[in-house]
Amino acid sequence: MKPVVVAVSRSIASPVGILTLSASSRGLTGVQFENDIVERFVVAESFSAKEREQAAGFIATAEAQLGEYFDRQRTVFAVKLDLLGTPFQMEVWNSLARIPYGETTSYGQQAKWVGRPAAVRAVGGANGRNPVAIVLPCHRVVGANGSLTGFGGGLERKIWLLEHEKN
Repeated sequence: MKPVVVAVSRSIASPVGILTLSASSRGLTGVQFENDIVERFVVAESFSAKEREQAAGFIATAEAQLGEYFDRQRTVFAVKLDLLGTPFQMEVWNSLARIPYGETTSYGQQAKWVGRPAAVRAVGGANGRNPVAIVLPCHRVVGANGSLTGFGGGLERKIWLLEHEKN
């Protein structure tokens, strides 16, 4: 797999462990859990100072908004994203923003949202490659019977995030 080239990357502490944030000059490209790098990111020196400054701004915004989220001051993220994925992955990732804070939906419902009701497994696979965890809340997707199925950050983090949003 070809790595995603980014202008800036920074790791931050959070209640769910270290998060690695990355950005291009066009938007946030990653929010990833420690030990669960979905995509490989390479920070390139070829970006201009202005592009690195723009990317640093997206990371600063994401860091501030994540802090607000963890402090229960934010329920919706408003940071520009620059995601790379297949058209199907992009549809699935964008549909995650439809899930309200503190609520869950099933993979089957998400498959219906993207117009592919039979593609439940493919939706799960796309969610597993979500490069901006928490910001696009794949932790809010559960099995049809409400079971907590796989989560790239680990089920303990999924449980923590869901409990955090309930309280």
